[in-house]
Amino acid sequence: MSSSYLLQSPNFSTNLKLPSKPSTPTATPCSLSVKASSSSSSSNNTPASTASKGNNIRDEARRQYLTNPPQNQNFSAIYVPFNADPVTNTESYSLDEIVYRSQSGGLLDVQHDISALKAFPGSYWRALFDSRVGKTTWPYGSGVWSKKEWVLPEISSDDIVSAFEGNSNLFWAERLGKHFLEMNELWVKHCGISHTGSFKDLGMTVLVSQVNRLRKMNKPVFGVGCASTGDTSAALSAYCASAGIPSIVFLPANKISIAQLVQPIANGAFVLSVDTDFDGCMQLIREVTSELPIYLANSLNSLRIEGQKTAAIEILQQFDWEVPDWVIIPGGNLGNIYAFYKGFHMCKELGLVDKIPRLVCAQAANANPLYLYYKSGWKEFKAVKASGTFASAIQIGDPVSIDRAVYALKQSNGIVEEATEEELMDAMAQADSTGMFICPHTGVALTALMKLRKSGVIGPTDRTVVVSTAHGLKFTQSKIDYHSNNIKEMACRFANPPVSVKADFGSVMDVLKKYLSKTPK
Repeated sequence: MSSSYLLQSPNFSTNLKLPSKPSTPTATPCSLSVKASSSSSSSNNTPASTASKGNNIRDEARRQYLTNPPQNQNFSAIYVPFNADPVTNTESYSLDEIVYRSQSGGLLDVQHDISALKAFPGSYWRALFDSRVGKTTWPYGSGVWSKKEWVLPEISSDDIVSAFEGNSNLFWAERLGKHFLEMNELWVKHCGISHTGSFKDLGMTVLVSQVNRLRKMNKPVFGVGCASTGDTSAALSAYCASAGIPSIVFLPANKISIAQLVQPIANGAFVLSVDTDFDGCMQLIREVTSELPIYLANSLNSLRIEGQKTAAIEILQQFDWEVPDWVIIPGGNLGNIYAFYKGFHMCKELGLVDKIPRLVCAQAANANPLYLYYKSGWKEFKAVKASGTFASAIQIGDPVSIDRAVYALKQSNGIVEEATEEELMDAMAQADSTGMFICPHTGVALTALMKLRKSGVIGPTDRTVVVSTAHGLKFTQSKIDYHSNNIKEMACRFANPPVSVKADFGSVMDVLKKYLSKTPK
């Protein structure tokens, strides 16, 4: 086992008290303590110890490790077959092995040593995670790596590739909730406010960090490859570029936005524009990675789930460790719904909270295999041929993580809903009119919320979080088409096109008076 270390944050002014009698007989890992700040600490929230001339935050992390190395670090994780019986299962793999599926061909899952984590009470983990928020200490300034013990506990911080992703805004959608939904507790988790503009950064920092480790171990990994509907390739190419690792991207030709296409190109990825859809690209990349030393980065790889689950932990942190009633997540390849479940479940299992929220997976009607499966009473799953949708990142008809998603929904008493193209675009426009600038995928999730509010399943006082998976700036063309009333067979009910007017005072005044007379006060 390779020993990792847990950097101490010198600016945290409260000492964390370890349990006097850990629930397992292992020695207390002293590296989990958090030092109090000195009176001379910097006023700009930069850790005082990083101020030494010539040091950067990675150098300082290394110095801290040498000064105060970890003792009896017992946290670990392995690959096991997804949903394997913990009593009878004998199949497992080191995270340093290059393996994507179990012996039976099923999905794998990262299994943490929960007994070691349970040596510390939930109150300890809450305080530790909270102590790292807003710091620049490497690597804990990241919303992902601030939970390092729960993500990749054995990786050296020297191997971590991070853009300090995560810690994204949990936005109180006050006007949208009150005006359109008669809700007081509507929140939007803006995962798209991130390094490459989507939630995919959360998983990619973990995967690329592990690849960085494998390459240093001289494992046969030339580069990293993925099939993508846009956001995965953007995240992969950025993190690989940061680490100097080649990235190879398979994109479906003419099926993603220009903003999404330009990101991997700008970051130096080797981009293949393939004349097929996402499912076709996925099949090709799986065949290629089985023959060439290219590491597979799609959500078939369970490492990404470990990073994405931290968004769920963040939501609990942002609510001061109170559990919302509902969390609504757009679903395409369906890894994210399981990631959120896993994050919430770990918090419950380790005593940070006493319950988990109900989950809703929202799909575009043009790519809705999970919805159809749910409506059939989980009788038989059938892949579909996904049609074109403005929510292009979830235009997937044969999702890799279908088993993960079904498990998460069943365990959380979850629901699946769908949104037509007109519904999702109208919902996006309504949200934008209240001050947001969301992506079409968030429009899918908001449509699900609107339907569940109308049916009374979600109540007016239910605290509800809608997960916004990408930044609206990636999808400006869809917004332009909507507000220009330029979408065939769509009413565009909330379109707000610009008004053409002559360049003279009288004409401008006439237009403004007409506008003011119709505007509610």
